Amino acid sequence: MISLINALPGAVAQGLIWGIMAIGVYITYRILDIADLTVDGSLCTGGAVCIMLMLSGQNVWVAMFGALLAGMVSGLATGILHTFMGIPAILAGILTQLGLYSINLKTMGKANQAINVDKYDLLVSLRFIKNVPIFKNTILLVAVIIVVLIAVLYWFFGTELGCSLRATGCNDKMARAQGINTDFCRVLGLMISNGLVALSGALLCQYQGFADINMGRGAIVIGLAAVIIGEAIFGKIFRNFGLRLLGVAFGSIVYYLVLQLVIWMGIDTDLLKLLSAAVVAVFLAIPTWKSRYFSKVG
Repeated sequence: MISLINALPGAVAQGLIWGIMAIGVYITYRILDIADLTVDGSLCTGGAVCIMLMLSGQNVWVAMFGALLAGMVSGLATGILHTFMGIPAILAGILTQLGLYSINLKTMGKANQAINVDKYDLLVSLRFIKNVPIFKNTILLVAVIIVVLIAVLYWFFGTELGCSLRATGCNDKMARAQGINTDFCRVLGLMISNGLVALSGALLCQYQGFADINMGRGAIVIGLAAVIIGEAIFGKIFRNFGLRLLGVAFGSIVYYLVLQLVIWMGIDTDLLKLLSAAVVAVFLAIPTWKSRYFSKVG
């Protein structure tokens, strides 16, 4: 039990970092109504760009901003494939993800690139969880970043452009009838989403001390799990848009806490991906089960 308690702060920190990625997934999955698989590649892109910029001597904030821009370019590529070339969104995401594998490999120069917390001034790290000044604590820093991001997104989606983006995801035909450029809104939404995913990757590579070519594999499943768990637990409590985004971040924390509990119970870690897929499948099926079976029983 002591080992589980000692591992919980690390799980919370990791959940918060992935929570930024989950917010990005929420934008495409819930607001734009697009299943975007680019995130499996753009997460690694953020980590690769961030770590290479830092290794070249750049400041951590410059490196993270570079990762954000790289993620937005990835989203732009998917958006162009989807809107300009007419490729279905899910296939456009797969194509971009496939191309990003080679780009990430070239960016890092090899499959794995490490960075030493003792030699470089990292913003977050696994070592900054316990016994550090509060202003360096990873959990606090990432929590502040999430609050700032949610505040910015809340403001943006309340603007005319943000409302246009939401209208596009809600009913694109009606949005076009109102004079909204729906193609531009889709591209913009994909850029914002993948920018956040890449920012999460930049924080993740610092936290774990390395960027790996496979670090984004299965990221979409974790993102969906966080979104669905957050909605299932906090959906009836958090009605406001900003609070919903916060609920998604909390969903990511819950996911990693459950994962830590599963590891502590001694379940084979090789089965974690299967467990994640099963959790997502069950939560996705709950609305259908409610309407199809439990309503009849009522």
